[in-house]
Amino acid sequence: MTQLVYYLASLEEENMTLVDDILRLKREKKAIILAHNYQRPEIQDIADYVGDSIELSRRAKEERDAKIIVFAAVDFMAESAAILNPEKKVLLPCIGSRCSMAQMLPVEQLKMWKQLHPNMPVVLYVNTLAEAKAECDVCCTSANAVKIVDALDAEAVLFGPDHNLAKYVQEKTGKRVISVPPQGFCPVHILFMKEDIIAQRQAHPDAVVAVHPECTSPVREVADFVGSTSQICRYANTSSAEKFIIGTEVGILHKLRKENPSKQFFPGYRDAICNAMKLTTLEKLYHSLKEEQNLVTVQNNIAKKANKALEKMFVSAK
Repeated sequence: MTQLVYYLASLEEENMTLVDDILRLKREKKAIILAHNYQRPEIQDIADYVGDSIELSRRAKEERDAKIIVFAAVDFMAESAAILNPEKKVLLPCIGSRCSMAQMLPVEQLKMWKQLHPNMPVVLYVNTLAEAKAECDVCCTSANAVKIVDALDAEAVLFGPDHNLAKYVQEKTGKRVISVPPQGFCPVHILFMKEDIIAQRQAHPDAVVAVHPECTSPVREVADFVGSTSQICRYANTSSAEKFIIGTEVGILHKLRKENPSKQFFPGYRDAICNAMKLTTLEKLYHSLKEEQNLVTVQNNIAKKANKALEKMFVSAK
């Protein structure tokens, strides 16, 4: 036991030293650190801003004095930040932080679907790679997907890559939403089961349930609230409820508990962990910033097209 206590104390001291070094480098290099809601607690705590992908990219765009953006997240998010902030260096602390959902819609497959439905608008979730974004009409987030599809002058749309979000949008808009690919999914949100939520309700009968729209229809049907990570946070912050069952990646619990110390939060599924998000550590963040390594770049022709889809998203969502 004594050895364990000594080890934990040493680890905490090492982390504090790393934090000091990171903060020093950040000041010297005029950098900002952005962290997604699913990042490790220590990464969230050192970040300048914590939020969802586009929320963070927009924040970076507003930081006119920043020269470097350290984006603690996954690949497509850093790509979006680079597209929206071409004058800044965007660093991804861990180059292996790849979103498997984004990989499910390669641009060749998207082009095939566009050929099958040549006159149909293409709406892509921001959880896609830059070359796919360059082939769509407008991007969306889980927070504004319904609003954007509903505003389109079309009764049917191609939507990718998340099948469950596509179904949710179809339910809310009444439009025909064709999912491309047909069964794209988030490996984390697919883990949530209706039975698990019901069991948690039985264990915490006075708790409300908030889940992400990437969850399956049966899970959404038993929820009190369905929304993006940022929407879930706002819901928890403003709700009069004191207990919450959360149906999204467990990393968000740190932020929820930090912002609402008097409230209780329970995971809808304890093992809902995005391994790609957890690859970022203080050590990797430090080395990335120190050496300015893992620079995220997007080909100019792709970036220009993708930027149009992203900017249209911002305008359409107002």
